[in-house]
Amino acid sequence: MFNFKEIISVTLILFSVIDVLGSIPVIVDFRRKLGHIESEKATMVAGLIMILFLFVGERLLSLFGVDVSSFAIAGAIILFLLGMEMVLGHNIFKHDDLDSNAASIVPIAFPIIAGAGTMTTLLALRSAYAIQNILVGVVVNLLFVYMVLKSSDWIGQKLGKGGIDVLRKIFGIILLAIAVKLFKSNIFVG
Repeated sequence: MFNFKEIISVTLILFSVIDVLGSIPVIVDFRRKLGHIESEKATMVAGLIMILFLFVGERLLSLFGVDVSSFAIAGAIILFLLGMEMVLGHNIFKHDDLDSNAASIVPIAFPIIAGAGTMTTLLALRSAYAIQNILVGVVVNLLFVYMVLKSSDWIGQKLGKGGIDVLRKIFGIILLAIAVKLFKSNIFVG
């Protein structure tokens, strides 16, 4: 039934791919721009996306004639653009008419939490681990994501504007590097 070792492995793998700690500057920035992010909604939508993709992801992509590598490259491009926003301080995506409902889903739930990297990882995990252990790993990560989203206002206050700006630039570069790595690892696959 449940295998504790598998659950720990899946949880740690997903934790490193989701990287919600690395997304704190993006989350704090969106909270600053919008005033509020619906933590519950973002967590629930991200969880729904991950669980649906775990079960029907490959079939859904093949229905549209898209392979996993192409999907990962598209996600890498979005992450790259978000990273450019963070590093350059210019909006690439239109944020003016976003409300907290929309921002809770795009880009918080998707692609930051449940992005292409997370989804392709779920497909890979499915081939190596039991479904019930993957589901437990997803839930554990969602609980952690929820705690970070809920406390992002407090984190933002503790860091201050200068601290957030520095973190935003640093994690923007890290996000760019993750996007490039995701792009490189999928460009010549297939």
